[in-house]
Amino acid sequence: MALTSGSTAPDDKTSGLGLHVDNYVIELKTLKHAESWELFCKKAFHASKDNICPENIRYWANKIVAKCQGLPLAIITIGSILSYRDLKEQEWAFFFNQLSWQLANNPELNWISSVLKLSLNDLPSYLRSCFLYCSLYPEDYKIRRKHISKLWIAEGLVEERGDGTTMEEVAECYLMELTQRSLLQVTERKACGRARTFVMHDLVQEVTSIIAKKEKFGIAHGGASTTQIAHEARRLFIQSSAQTMNSLASSRLRSFILFDTEVPCSWINDILSRFRLLRVLSLRFVNIEQVPGVVTELYNLRYLDFSYTKVKIIPASFRKLVNLQVLDLRFTYVEELPQEITKLTNLRHLHVFAVHDFQQRSLSYFGATKFPGNICHLKNLQALQIVSANKDLVSQLGNLKLMRSLAIVEVRQSYIAELWNSLTKMPSLNRLVISACDMEEILDLKMLKPLSNLIFFKLAGKLEAGVLPSMFYNFEKLTWLKLDWSGLKKDPISSLSHMSNLVYLLMCGSYGGEQLTFCSGWFPKLNYLQLSKMENLNWIEIEDGTMMCLNNLELNDLGNLKEVPYGIKYIRTLHQMYLTDMSKEFLGSLQGSERPIVQHICNIHIFESSDSEAVNKFCLATYLATKFDPGATKYAPTHLACDSHRELFYEPTEQYAVDLGARA
Repeated sequence: MALTSGSTAPDDKTSGLGLHVDNYVIELKTLKHAESWELFCKKAFHASKDNICPENIRYWANKIVAKCQGLPLAIITIGSILSYRDLKEQEWAFFFNQLSWQLANNPELNWISSVLKLSLNDLPSYLRSCFLYCSLYPEDYKIRRKHISKLWIAEGLVEERGDGTTMEEVAECYLMELTQRSLLQVTERKACGRARTFVMHDLVQEVTSIIAKKEKFGIAHGGASTTQIAHEARRLFIQSSAQTMNSLASSRLRSFILFDTEVPCSWINDILSRFRLLRVLSLRFVNIEQVPGVVTELYNLRYLDFSYTKVKIIPASFRKLVNLQVLDLRFTYVEELPQEITKLTNLRHLHVFAVHDFQQRSLSYFGATKFPGNICHLKNLQALQIVSANKDLVSQLGNLKLMRSLAIVEVRQSYIAELWNSLTKMPSLNRLVISACDMEEILDLKMLKPLSNLIFFKLAGKLEAGVLPSMFYNFEKLTWLKLDWSGLKKDPISSLSHMSNLVYLLMCGSYGGEQLTFCSGWFPKLNYLQLSKMENLNWIEIEDGTMMCLNNLELNDLGNLKEVPYGIKYIRTLHQMYLTDMSKEFLGSLQGSERPIVQHICNIHIFESSDSEAVNKFCLATYLATKFDPGATKYAPTHLACDSHRELFYEPTEQYAVDLGARA
């Protein structure tokens, strides 16, 4: 938490709420749970002996304390109010469930609203609307940087600067400013330090959502109480109880985001027919198999999200959506786009693919989409993934000069020269995925000009002569590299060691040799290393002084690796180790003489992916949102005699979400 103030002493009631006035920032830490609980009990139960919370209300008292998220003055104020309440479970449950109303109407809590209103009033107009938009998400929802940026742009909340800066970059500046003012908190960062997700403090969200509702800016619907006024809102985020809103009719609604995944398609068709001015429509995870017919009548749409649904066909009538900027069809059954998609000349981001084989046993584990001719008409495209290559498409890609992120698969050697010629015409291209058409296709990249601006590169397919092409020596900015099924005959690590900015390195079936060596001084910024499906690999040499920032290590399906690499003990920054389908000898060594090698690693995660049928249902199953779950085997901490402060458990890894740049 940051308290920002002018040159005078701050009002004690603004502590920890991020009130921004002018000159300097004083960092204030929130209380830990135990400290919060002790402070709360002193205020709420000051009349009782030793300030003990009665057992019958302990559950609700804990929920109330958690809601305060360590803000001392919020804990003191709410605790003081509750000290006058009867110590009955029903009374305390009612208070917690009415906390939003209390914040809006209880005079003793007015200061919280007042401080937030001061913070809001201090915001420039362009930031105020963006901040109110964030308050509509469910409580504790992790807001993704790229996702919210696209929504703000679609809503028209992001200003064009006219200096060559993209609106996406401007939106990111907005996010940074909101975090600097402590109105949003960064909850997850990429290994390179860049913010990935944000969250709004519970109390801040409670108050801000009330303001958003009063100003008719937007509503987060979760029950009957909001239904009565939802028709006045310009933005509607439905978190639950969607079908209670049958009476809703609003000609002013601009954003409709549905989190309730169980509504029928007929209800969606009916409700959307009332929102003719929609600019944003998100039906992510909703159980639908076809595009609701009314969607193509929503001519103002800028943002359309059908990701993680069972949609199979995109109708030709999509040509009507001429204002569309973002079309998200990730993890759907769409295999081909209609010719009419090329009429959508305002498209900036087009994402469409499915997962066929979650265990990545071949190059075709991600399903590509067949794209119609005349892709050259989509001159505003900045992101395109994943398209199936053909001769005409690769030649036309050069017309998309604003492209920043491209994933193209089913590439043949005969396309390479033309494809590379097109790529060199994209000065802003920084994320690239190229995958060969099959495991036998050999890609010859030796004589090609390096793409020096790449920061993210995935290359899947067998390489000519089993060696890395010379262009790899020019990837100075690269932070993320994945090599799949490359057929390399020589240890590639030395050829990559000059990449001093590399943060992620992933190799899947890319090397056929027996040994990999990481020498001292190599990969000074590497945070994440994944080695997978190299059947001959039996030794990993790790010298003292290499990978000194490594935090995550994944070893997957390395059947001939029988011993834990001894040099792991030198990497004191290593906190997470993921082991999938490793040999019994390797896992056994963790319990025996080699245990001291890994004793500094806080968490070791062990998986078995034998349940392939369950895994391959990943893309449409309910556990999709939590990534990898089926087939994982939990090993009790006692199996490795872990110290009491360490934990051994299984949980989802990040490799699948990171792969192909698939994050929203």
